[in-house]
Amino acid sequence: MSIDCLQPHWPAPAAVRALCTTRAGGHSNAPYASLNLGDHVGDDPQAVLANRAALRQVMPARPVFLTQVHGVDVVELTEQTPDGQRFDACFATQHGVACTIMVADCLPVLLTNRQGTWVAAAHAGWRSLAGQGGAGVLEALLQRVLALQSPGAAASKASDVLAWLGPCIGPSAFEVGPEVKAAFCADLPEAANCFHAKGQGKWLADLAGLTRQRLGRLGVTEVYGNDSSSAWCTVGNPDRFFSHRRDRVSGRMAACIWLEPNCE
Repeated sequence: MSIDCLQPHWPAPAAVRALCTTRAGGHSNAPYASLNLGDHVGDDPQAVLANRAALRQVMPARPVFLTQVHGVDVVELTEQTPDGQRFDACFATQHGVACTIMVADCLPVLLTNRQGTWVAAAHAGWRSLAGQGGAGVLEALLQRVLALQSPGAAASKASDVLAWLGPCIGPSAFEVGPEVKAAFCADLPEAANCFHAKGQGKWLADLAGLTRQRLGRLGVTEVYGNDSSSAWCTVGNPDRFFSHRRDRVSGRMAACIWLEPNCE
């Protein structure tokens, strides 16, 4: 059985590989049909194990599945890192492990540098993206990876960073309350451009647009993938994407990024 994946179109170096699963090509039955990778959503555990094994077969690296808690903490992955660590972002400088983020409406963000010396991934739900005082999960992750140094080389700069945004709930479907708008606009007034009034105190929010703004403020200008158009919306494409908001009981997709061996 072959699984269905999105392949990022971005100018990542040869040492960097990435993919994002869809809901197709797995072993789970409805309502998790069929490539559910989440072991915390009520699916048959054996089906989840079979789905994760199918993912592993198309990758030369082990996907490390985190327990995502809508926070801002970051972990460095090694071959010894077990699944289940409570983090919302991760990075790796070694072969053999894949930074992996599970989603079903939140936005997966994959990152690398032009030199291909590290890879990283973040879970950008609105809480982790907004963080506190303008410091969210992307700020925490970029602080870590931009401090990394390769032997004999300087640390990366923000202008070296490439980002790819995967599928997420789109701007016509993401209804939020005023507290969400306030969380973003308090520190970044131009974030108001990513919110449109729906009435009765509710707003429609552009999660991918907010992420592009945050990355831009950090100096990351090379951003690919999700452009907030309908093709990327998890809610509006039920045949291809899981969506917790649409279905309430839903599987999870995974976005993965890793360093390919033998590409130095």
